[in-house]
Amino acid sequence: MYLAFKEIKKEKLRYGLIILMIFLISYLIFMLSSLALGLASENTQAINSWQAKSVVLNKNANINMSQSVLTQKDLKNVKMGKNEAIVGETPVVAKADKHASISAQFLGVNKSQFIYKDQELIAGRKAKKATEVTVDQAFKIKGYKLGDKITLNDSKKKYKIVGFVKNAKINIAPIIYGRMATWKSLREGMVNVKASAIISKSSKFNYHYKNAKTYPIKTFINKLPGYTAQNATFELMIGFLFVISLIIIAVFLYILTMQKMHNFAVMRAQGIPSKTLVGATISQSIILVVVGVIIALIAMGITAVALPKSVPMDFTPAIMIVGSLGMLLMGIIGSLIPIRSILKVDPAKAIGE
Repeated sequence: MYLAFKEIKKEKLRYGLIILMIFLISYLIFMLSSLALGLASENTQAINSWQAKSVVLNKNANINMSQSVLTQKDLKNVKMGKNEAIVGETPVVAKADKHASISAQFLGVNKSQFIYKDQELIAGRKAKKATEVTVDQAFKIKGYKLGDKITLNDSKKKYKIVGFVKNAKINIAPIIYGRMATWKSLREGMVNVKASAIISKSSKFNYHYKNAKTYPIKTFINKLPGYTAQNATFELMIGFLFVISLIIIAVFLYILTMQKMHNFAVMRAQGIPSKTLVGATISQSIILVVVGVIIALIAMGITAVALPKSVPMDFTPAIMIVGSLGMLLMGIIGSLIPIRSILKVDPAKAIGE
């Protein structure tokens, strides 16, 4: 460790450039991980808030709730308890005077069931009348206020915003909670429509009849449009960044080791054991990675505070720990590559020179 510190202190510019590269890669890893988690969370915020474990959909809807329609015949024999609730989902465009239009998902719910009762409000109250709605906090971020009246799609009927709900998004779109009757009016032409889905807090809830089929919530989430592809893309990018960090650390240390071979030979001739030289190389790598990662964490913390709330970024302790340990592991592996050259150093060369 002493040799590592002495050399880094002597060659500040050289090792400073390596730290800069590690910082940039670490920062990018933290940023992409936070964005991936934030976007994934916005896909499933509402589902998580419902504590859903299973969902009943139309078996021909490709496990897509907005495309699912359950009729009275489909739900003829269903027996629901306090852990089950019916919902009606349809995409809408919400508009209001002096406000930008927002693409959202309208969810019709029953006042007697848990999805309505468990709404976590950050402002206002729950909707009590057919002309009232509660909306996701994204509306508040975009300038909407309590008491604003919105129209849905081409309808001229206005609905008053009486509450803002925390974490009410599904498939990235903010949710508008209203009555089941309103949902039915938005799905014109559907005869004997009862609901889009049954949401259950129980993994044991199982209902199959006519076109109705029960799916585990994990299956439902994985079938959300773009969800799986989005996560796979981010995971691939983050994985490549770890590999790139490994290559950069290994290449830099190998080049530096080759430049110091004469010095290593002299030290071996002086009786310094190989394990000391190997330890110094590994220590150098650990120090460089730790410094670079610490700077990246500080920069990422500042970024998380500075970015507007509309950016779906979730910089969690888990990301800090996993990202830091991943970079440290890449640094240690990278430092092992030049070790073979160090072990082959011949002290006789130094004596001969």
